[in-house]
Amino acid sequence: MKPDKKRSPLKSKPLRNPGEQLDEEIRNIWDKLAIYIFFSAYLVALALYDWWIWLTKTPPKPWITTIIALATLCFCTYRVIELRAEAIRMKMARDGEKAVGQYLDTLRKDGALVYHDIPGNGFNVDHVLISPHGVFVIETKTYSKPKTGQARITILKDTIRVNGYEVDRNPLTQVRSLAQWVNDLFLDTTGKKFPIRPVVLFPGWYVDKVKPTDDVWVLNPKALPVFVNNEPIKLKDEEVHLIAYHLSRHIRTFDPAKAIVN
Repeated sequence: MKPDKKRSPLKSKPLRNPGEQLDEEIRNIWDKLAIYIFFSAYLVALALYDWWIWLTKTPPKPWITTIIALATLCFCTYRVIELRAEAIRMKMARDGEKAVGQYLDTLRKDGALVYHDIPGNGFNVDHVLISPHGVFVIETKTYSKPKTGQARITILKDTIRVNGYEVDRNPLTQVRSLAQWVNDLFLDTTGKKFPIRPVVLFPGWYVDKVKPTDDVWVLNPKALPVFVNNEPIKLKDEEVHLIAYHLSRHIRTFDPAKAIVN
């Protein structure tokens, strides 16, 4: 996909999460601290340079500092452009996950339990939905859309195309791996196997199922509640609560440091 002339696929901003204002204030504080630390280090370095010239009686050599300044400026400009693009991408991905989370919350009235951002060893699962209709492992993919023209996701068996372009990292392979990890987690903690459905959601995109996959649902988030409720009842209430207990326990007790070591 061409990088220019893009817009967010989300028509409106997702609702705010608890503590989000505090998160923004904390980020603002760290941004201000970074500026103060940078200028403090710059002034200290400048003072040390002047002391070195004075002590060694060395005549000033402005071309040295000019070369250093130009090299630093080029590097910092490159990093600013790179980080800005990364921040925009991450913000869009975050908003996409929030928007999907809000669609999932509508299923709570039907007895479903929803968990977000489940940590693993070097990865995370965006959402897990546990309901009498089964367990659904959900991966959210938030891609920018062209400002004009079609915005279409096409499924061709084991490949997904975004407006005709095959994505670099196959979401189907990714979500299948996540579903297997969730299955292994429940097998280890409960000793039982449960029906698990991998799901990939594309907020704001039209999903054209030319040749849909047999095991993975690829949907716009708005369609998910209908798909879930159309599934037959597969889990008893006690099984739903058993799965939810062990998943919430994993989330609360997960230690990234120990996971990396292991």
